[in-house]
Amino acid sequence: MTAELHGYYLEDLTVGMSSVFGKTVTEADIMAFAGVSGDTNPVHLHEEFAAATIFKGRVAHGMLSASFISTILGTKLPGPGCIYVSQNIQFKAPVRAGDTVTARATITEIIPEKRRVVLKTTCSVGGKVVIDGEAVALVPNRPK
Repeated sequence: MTAELHGYYLEDLTVGMSSVFGKTVTEADIMAFAGVSGDTNPVHLHEEFAAATIFKGRVAHGMLSASFISTILGTKLPGPGCIYVSQNIQFKAPVRAGDTVTARATITEIIPEKRRVVLKTTCSVGGKVVIDGEAVALVPNRPK
């Protein structure tokens, strides 16, 4: 394994460490996510249909925003080399094209004997939490 590609090792992590990733969701993102995932629910793709729903217009896929949590875990904290084990998610509010989503992951617990870290995960738009949850990642030990 190439050392410079690796993220944090378990021994490098402490409770309270945090990382963020932000992205403005575009129409192209929504269309691409529909194509990749196969989720063509008209609430995401058809304005007239979506206008008649509780959202009063089109919304981005919840899992599109949730995927920004995966971005943090896989590229920042713990970063490359970790394995995303689980995620619980509560969708709190819709995200629309043009919204800037800020995902945050904060380590709340380290379980050394299982090489696991627990992270509080959120996605926010303009300071309002749109996704709340908790993730678990498997983190490698530093090579000896």
